[in-house]
Amino acid sequence: MKLCGFEAGLDQPFFLIAGPCVIESEQMALDTAGYLKELTTQLNIPFIYKSSFDKANRSSHESYRGPGVEQGLKILEKVKQQIGVPVLTDVHEDTPLAEVASVVDVMQTPAFLCRQTNFIQQVASQGIPVNIKKGQFLAPWDMVHVANKAKATGNQQIMVCERGVSFGYNNLVSDMRSLAVMRDTDCPVVFDATHSVQLPGGQGTVSGGQREFVPVLARAAVAVGIAGLFMETHPNPAEAKSDGPNSWPLHRMRELLETLVIIDNAVKKQAFIEMTL
Repeated sequence: MKLCGFEAGLDQPFFLIAGPCVIESEQMALDTAGYLKELTTQLNIPFIYKSSFDKANRSSHESYRGPGVEQGLKILEKVKQQIGVPVLTDVHEDTPLAEVASVVDVMQTPAFLCRQTNFIQQVASQGIPVNIKKGQFLAPWDMVHVANKAKATGNQQIMVCERGVSFGYNNLVSDMRSLAVMRDTDCPVVFDATHSVQLPGGQGTVSGGQREFVPVLARAAVAVGIAGLFMETHPNPAEAKSDGPNSWPLHRMRELLETLVIIDNAVKKQAFIEMTL
């Protein structure tokens, strides 16, 4: 699949979707995007910058949600033009989709809304690439139906994203088999390495996370064989306004990505044997 000027698929190097969970300031967005662009260029990793203008699914109504659509889109547009990278943001049921699609290169749908047919089709109808996150409650084989709903609009630029499955209360696990199962959607499969270590609502009014397992799951996912990797990263996760506990420190992105590139190159040297059975 052609995505933001590069080819995405199991026969291509993995692409990276990365950035802070939520837009905190224009300067931080520019600085983070600039650093990630330089790093991914050096490592030959196709890169899409990610950040949200409104986090509509925070645990508490008192938590920071973002700058809002108007200011958020201005910042994302500045990142796109000044840094020269494609940008992704997530949308919700009350988001002005056409307005967002006029600025960003990729729209992302929240995991909680993956079963909402009208919403999925309205997003896909905007005609730009869509990254559909699999619900924490959904079997991986059921993503075929979700992807087909999106493709029924005529938009074939659809990705499917694994972000963990509920495992009791306030916990998620990642079934690496799902990355292979979701290939049946005929869409590029993306693994979200940071939300997969989230502990939803695990700190009362906010979600917790187990950051130490981000590289563990990222290595495993790349070894399975994926088209893309999603990671939220922050200059100082301890001070992040959203998802700090599961965000990966920006200054440690290089060492992790260098390892992942080695694994990706190794597993993609030959055909995936499981696909021949």
